[in-house]
Amino acid sequence: MSDSYAEKCRKLHNIMDEYAKSDVAVAFSGGVDSSLILRLAVLHARERKSQVTAVTAVTELHPSGDEKTAGEVAGEAGARHQVLKVRELECAGIDSNPVDRCYRCKKCLFGKIREEAKAAGAADVLEGTNADDLGEYRPGLKAVEELGIKSPLKEAGFTKEEVRRLAKEQGISVHDRPSAPCLATRFPYGETLTLEKLKRVEQGESYLKTLGLYNVRLRIHGNIARIEADPDQMKALVEHREETVEYLKGLGYGYVTLDLEGFRSGSMDETLPESVTGKKGKR
Repeated sequence: MSDSYAEKCRKLHNIMDEYAKSDVAVAFSGGVDSSLILRLAVLHARERKSQVTAVTAVTELHPSGDEKTAGEVAGEAGARHQVLKVRELECAGIDSNPVDRCYRCKKCLFGKIREEAKAAGAADVLEGTNADDLGEYRPGLKAVEELGIKSPLKEAGFTKEEVRRLAKEQGISVHDRPSAPCLATRFPYGETLTLEKLKRVEQGESYLKTLGLYNVRLRIHGNIARIEADPDQMKALVEHREETVEYLKGLGYGYVTLDLEGFRSGSMDETLPESVTGKKGKR
């Protein structure tokens, strides 16, 4: 029998209290998972008289607004905030968007975050992987384990829904913020990534969000822009069909399509063979 939500909360607080015995650093994106970890780390560190440093890596692969959000949420939590500028395409060697991209990225980013944490005197680096992430193709988790980074939400068995629930109870402003994985996930594996391509995708998704869409991705296949949105929000795209097509074609895409299957995390992984993912795909 799985633990109840209340039991998981007690377990998570015990885990965080143990880590807070010494100074810690949190790999902090400003998303709900790392924001919850940061809030609890600060809470327990105050009791333990220890220090918490939030470290945010700013890269070419993440939307430009993430740094601002991370700074605001770190301020809400009362944590010291440090920003690392990382040229990820170069650092991780992923300009060809390889199948193990996530592993290379995490190895690069968390390696640098760990160095920053060591300089700040932190005994451990904490990050926000949750139990639901274990059911997806996440080669980056291997890098996290290899580097000795700690994952309290995973240790406590927290699902994404439970993370959002506790974050809301803790008064965290981004408790309902949609997930925002790196922009490389918008392209097929093997496609050459450039700053221009990444910027165009970011611009396209920023426009789509102005239509009130919650979960939305712009997946790129050559000159085809494939829009993924929650099924119950597709009506908004149909209602704004003409201006959406005009805007995306203005960015340089030749064709604009709506994926009738709707939004799903990691859809670019669906055609990878089981020998790569270790998981049975949809097709």
